[in-house]
Amino acid sequence: MNAPKILTVSQLNFYIKSLLDNDSHLQLLLLEGEISNLTDHYSSGHIYFSLKDEKSVVRAVMFSYAAKNLKFKPANGMKVLVRARVTVYEPTGQYQLYVEDMQPDGIGALSLQFEQLKEKLSKEGFFDKAHKKPIPKFPETIGVITSPTGAAVRDILNVLSRRYPSVDIVMCPVLVQGENAAEQLTSAIHKFSKSKIADVIIIGRGGGSIEDLWAFNDENLARAIYNCDTPVISAVGHETDFTICDFVSDLRAPTPSAAAELAVPDSAELLDNLFAQRQYVDSIISKKLTDLEKSLNSSYRLLGAYSPQKLIKEYDKSIDALSNRMLNVSKSIIDNKSKKLTETASKLSALNPVAVLMRGYSYTTNENGATVCSVSDTKKGDSITVKVSDGEIYATVESTTKEK
Repeated sequence: MNAPKILTVSQLNFYIKSLLDNDSHLQLLLLEGEISNLTDHYSSGHIYFSLKDEKSVVRAVMFSYAAKNLKFKPANGMKVLVRARVTVYEPTGQYQLYVEDMQPDGIGALSLQFEQLKEKLSKEGFFDKAHKKPIPKFPETIGVITSPTGAAVRDILNVLSRRYPSVDIVMCPVLVQGENAAEQLTSAIHKFSKSKIADVIIIGRGGGSIEDLWAFNDENLARAIYNCDTPVISAVGHETDFTICDFVSDLRAPTPSAAAELAVPDSAELLDNLFAQRQYVDSIISKKLTDLEKSLNSSYRLLGAYSPQKLIKEYDKSIDALSNRMLNVSKSIIDNKSKKLTETASKLSALNPVAVLMRGYSYTTNENGATVCSVSDTKKGDSITVKVSDGEIYATVESTTKEK
């Protein structure tokens, strides 16, 4: 029997590695197990972990070229299915798995990635209502981010033109699925936010599988929507479909058509409401005018009761009555005085020398103007003046005769 060949440790590890590398059964393995001792080297992109079950454990590594294709974030305690090959790490002589692909066990990778991103953004406050911007009631311009050829864009344009024909629409055509879709969607949000050309943005597409809608679960897109200065309405898929875009947007619409309805008011409803408001205002004004008229009439009546003009009229009536009384009294006094004056005048007239003269009588005065009452008051040769009713007669006394 030949003596065994002496090997170095390096030779042994190399030999075992060669055996494992050349065993076809170990080059394509599908294994299930639970992740433990996970170490994620962010600088290199490599992921180191252990894969274990109830009884055993094996070391594993997933290099960056394979890890970058993961649709979820591995974590300790997570059950996974891996596609791997077995080899030996020569420096330590430890065999391990080189993992080429990994999928969650029991849940799809995309669903897991969705839940992980949702939880992450939720913790950062991306979905808080306090950060939701209000949708303007009367937008002048609507920005639309969607595929230019899908049914979604037709539904949005039809609804907008029917409900609010005066609104301007700015289209930003993008891919809504595929490798470059998320990047184009994110870029479109940035453009609208920077230009401020739109009052509100509608982003969305029609329904599809989770793979079809996956571009709307992109983290960069979520952050762009969160930081967008313009309110964003998300309308991705059907009512039962939910994406990260729906949660982070300011308003989620179940369908693209619903998004258009939420973005603008119905012009017909506005006209009906305007007409109703006009009728209401007219009725309020009419009632107000009626009330004011009643109040004015009441004030007029009240003013009439206490009006200075009324008092003046009453005083005028009193003055007129007093004036009439004064006139009547004055007339009565004047009539009485006039009567007495007439009587006195009659008496005076009877005693008036002129009146006596008018009856043919006269009176005589001497040269001294003294009245001649007796023949003794004159002598022959005296000049006398005889006064009659219409003048005076100048005479000389020739003689006098004194009667007994």
